[in-house]
Amino acid sequence: MKENIKSRLAELRAQMKTQGISAVIVPQADPHMSEYLSSHWQARRMLSGFTGSAGDLVVTLDAALLWTDSRYFLQATQQLDGTEIKLMKDGLPDTPSIAKWLVTTLRPGETVGINGMVFSTVAKEELEMQLNAHGIALNADFDPLDKIWADRPALPSGKAFVHDLKYAGVAAKDKIAATLANAKTQMANSAFISALDEIAWVLNIRSNDVKYNPVVTSFLYLSPEGSVLFIDPAKVDDTLSAYLAAEGVKTVSYSSVKDFIKGIGENEKVLIEGARTAAGIAALLGDRAVKGSSPIAMAKACKNDVQLAGVRAAMQRDGVAMVKSLCEIQDEVAAGKPLTEMDVAEILRKYRSQSPLFFDESFGTIAGYEAHGAIVHYEADEESNSTLAPKGLLLIDSGAQYLDGTTDITRTIALSSAPTADEKRDFTLVMKGHIALGSAIFPEGTCGAQLDAIARQFLWKEGLSYLHGTGHGVGHFLNVHEGPQSIRLNYVPTPLTPGMITSNEPGLYRENIHGIRCENLVLTVPAMETEFGKFYRFETLTLCPFDLSLFDTSIMTNQEIEWLNEYHARVREALAPELEGRPLEWLERNTQPLKLHTITD
Repeated sequence: MKENIKSRLAELRAQMKTQGISAVIVPQADPHMSEYLSSHWQARRMLSGFTGSAGDLVVTLDAALLWTDSRYFLQATQQLDGTEIKLMKDGLPDTPSIAKWLVTTLRPGETVGINGMVFSTVAKEELEMQLNAHGIALNADFDPLDKIWADRPALPSGKAFVHDLKYAGVAAKDKIAATLANAKTQMANSAFISALDEIAWVLNIRSNDVKYNPVVTSFLYLSPEGSVLFIDPAKVDDTLSAYLAAEGVKTVSYSSVKDFIKGIGENEKVLIEGARTAAGIAALLGDRAVKGSSPIAMAKACKNDVQLAGVRAAMQRDGVAMVKSLCEIQDEVAAGKPLTEMDVAEILRKYRSQSPLFFDESFGTIAGYEAHGAIVHYEADEESNSTLAPKGLLLIDSGAQYLDGTTDITRTIALSSAPTADEKRDFTLVMKGHIALGSAIFPEGTCGAQLDAIARQFLWKEGLSYLHGTGHGVGHFLNVHEGPQSIRLNYVPTPLTPGMITSNEPGLYRENIHGIRCENLVLTVPAMETEFGKFYRFETLTLCPFDLSLFDTSIMTNQEIEWLNEYHARVREALAPELEGRPLEWLERNTQPLKLHTITD
């Protein structure tokens, strides 16, 4: 594999020389600005061997570097070892941005190449401004992949299907009308949508084009005169065709999108979101493009009542599957059976797939035993697959796509009957942050960055921290990572709004020792309204016990213990009727209340 990387980089450099390109940026992206990509668009993986979902490759005529964030530092170090590619730890103070590195490395008069169809409009404009300020040119039409990627996978060809209204809650016609009304407020009379999750949401359609993400490879043009879906005809059967026609949507081939854009009337004002529209699309639109905010993102993020009812039902089924899985894992390990990290993933899938509404996992299961738990986005393979033993910690981050909702849950469990004092202290510090954030009450207009420190405070007091975000939005039978909201140190202006589902997942990672993460999904709901305005809180949606053996109650307050006891009582009440035998015994034992501290005068 690593020899293939060297030869591919050599082929890329040969193409660069023919077009006078001194450096090329290969992002983790597709024409839809997706986080997770179909195999057809995995160019960065093909050229580098790095499999993480975030990270961009820069190749010059004599160097190669890969920028990625803290979730993947350990993984990237391992996967890039033995290649010429240098890891650049994005987000650290001493790591320059790609643009800063380029302007200090290249000379005035040289040219950087990108493929404008996999580079967002905003990113392209920002990069071009920084390069041009130093006399460096940008070629946004450099796309050598067809020449160097001989076995490139085809575009996804799976059938698309209708996501039933009984799950979606709002008809496509109504969503289209609302989207166009939003576009009108931004001085546009039509809208061009590139983001796959937004297209799937607006039209109430789904597919399996991207692993774990039930989206449909397509573009969408919305207009009062009629809407157009650009999609491979092989993906559309008679049922879907009739459904789309009834919703006022015409289908044309995916490959015809550029010609269609060129034919849009000169007087049309087409709304695009610069961060989720390819620079190549914006260039084709030219003056017809109106750059604004997504007319869909907030509507999609704030789930309707039908969706929320579905999510709550999905959480109960998922909780049952989790209890059965955790019970089996701990019992098997205690019995001395040779269970591996990959076996853990199979156990989870076994129980989740028993639901008739199960569609797929929502991401590749992270089952990190001991040191592997410290690799934030670890995914076991045949080479790394560790065998579990009755000692240490196992971190399990997993989730499922059900027709009525998407789940994402992390539990860290002890495989020893007597966890160490260090394991218990680390775990409890993480849980104190989890409980504090889950208990927060905040005023209308609060964004995630204003809450993030609540989850970190107990770690910070001990000189500890974690580098990833504390929370991300979650879709409804859509992408497990969904904007526009987040809870993280970086400022994201979107306020946490009723109907939003967000993760609560602080963590702690000790390299070569263990990783700890505790994750529930929470729903923003109204808390109260006073003379000072509206206040919101979080309703915890996830239903699954935390490992009671890992709590050090000596460093917990009674309020924290009460929160945990109340949560476990709710979990037991919700799940017990769906369980029997050994899993029921496991649930009852693992939801027993912890003793409160005796308070004396």
